[in-house]
Amino acid sequence: MTPNGTLYAVGVGPGDPELLTVKAARLIAAADVVAYHSGPRGDSIARSIVADHIPAGAVEELLAYPVTVGRTEGASNYYAQLDAFYDTSADRLSAHLDAGRNVVVLAEGDPLFYSSYMYLHDRLADRFTCEIVPGVTSVSASTAAAGLPLTRHEDVLTVLPGTLSVPELARRLANTEAAVIMKLGRTFAGVREALRQAGRLADAVYVERASTGLQIVRPVSEVDAGSVPYFSSIVVPGHDRREDSAGRADTATPTPIPADTTTAELLVLGLGPGPDRWVTPEVTDALACVDHVVGYGPYVDRVPPRPGLQRHASGNTVELDRARLALDLALAGEKVALVSGGDAGVFGMASAAFEAATADERYAGVGVTVLPAVTAAQAVAAQAGAPLGGDYVVLSLSNRLKSWDLIERRLRAAATAELVIAIYNPASRSRTSQVARARDLLLEYRSGETAVIVGRDVGRQGEDVLVTTLQALDPTVVDMRCLVIIGTDQTSVVDDRVWTRRSEARVVSAGDRSGDHGR
Repeated sequence: MTPNGTLYAVGVGPGDPELLTVKAARLIAAADVVAYHSGPRGDSIARSIVADHIPAGAVEELLAYPVTVGRTEGASNYYAQLDAFYDTSADRLSAHLDAGRNVVVLAEGDPLFYSSYMYLHDRLADRFTCEIVPGVTSVSASTAAAGLPLTRHEDVLTVLPGTLSVPELARRLANTEAAVIMKLGRTFAGVREALRQAGRLADAVYVERASTGLQIVRPVSEVDAGSVPYFSSIVVPGHDRREDSAGRADTATPTPIPADTTTAELLVLGLGPGPDRWVTPEVTDALACVDHVVGYGPYVDRVPPRPGLQRHASGNTVELDRARLALDLALAGEKVALVSGGDAGVFGMASAAFEAATADERYAGVGVTVLPAVTAAQAVAAQAGAPLGGDYVVLSLSNRLKSWDLIERRLRAAATAELVIAIYNPASRSRTSQVARARDLLLEYRSGETAVIVGRDVGRQGEDVLVTTLQALDPTVVDMRCLVIIGTDQTSVVDDRVWTRRSEARVVSAGDRSGDHGR
């Protein structure tokens, strides 16, 4: 029985034959079968790179795409034709492998980086011995052609396909230090607009046919969109810390403080709990005027990028560091907004801003202005009905900044005072027991039939509002994306609409019909 052949996926680099690796050249020269992709016309760039290494006796398999995106009516038809093409191509190669022939599939750049080979890999790698030979990618070739250091220190590099929508491209470009954009051609005009919106156009460099004799390098702003081929890319370098200013420099470097800081101001504002329609006009106007936005990454992502706006995103547990960065920027004379989800004054960044400002006399000249916003408790309550119609209290179950003993005392106080309780931060990946403990504690004071609302992702995709009871509350359905509202005996549920009386209800006897049951 003839043993199966081996499938080799060989990266041939971005175009210059001298960038072919020694291993790739050796495997191509010894191949029984050499396969390569091309457009419908049959011209293969990958084959042209390695033409001198293909042995005279090798069988060549041209895998010519039957269609292109531009020539196909409808995306579903396009992908259906491609699936059929990959199935047929895999069958052609598997016949050689079954016959014991070694097959080399050429891949421009690297086989596993935006390569056509990957779709053959999906269909063949679990049936035959497969070896991947990496190649020099177009990212490396484009960066070298542009002559620009791409990333420094802790810079994040993002590789983006130009086929993304303009708003999504702009958002991602504004939220990374360095970027390379591929898949241009017909997408170029939209990509350039995304660069403009993200404030990155001035730094962006266009590279066409990197490493080849036809290589072109020029600023993106000077490129004719109608002349851009698919095999081109855009390089957006990270920031040079030696030249950065206004907060983009390493945070360990002190920000220069102007002599007159009496007019320095920091805006602290909330973006609401989810959809753009819940952002107040006042906050929208403020964001249109600032040059810097500082905040937790997911909240900063919600601020639309625009030319001149710098966004400073950080993790979830460094509130004071974020506040100090925003204050430093304000001291340097910059227009700064420190953002929170929901309302900045409700378990948000406003308190951190005041804490940082009062702890360091350098910030004495910075005015901190807080702009109000819709908070999560209001959003969940509105979706459920009016559970906060009476007196209520807002509590957080997070014991990251305070002890659980203190949380329990406050829960008991709210329970005995017969207040509706809106619970923020009920659970997280590392805090999984607090909801059950809070439920059991409240059952000591309230009926098991007390109304409970669990609002998840309210105002966002996947929104879910669950109305249940205190006894039936399942802690496993509650996570960090939820807010929980626990009613009192004054809270009613009618057809899953929940509301709490504004006045104290009392039993009315037959001889007393003047009792106040409402307003």
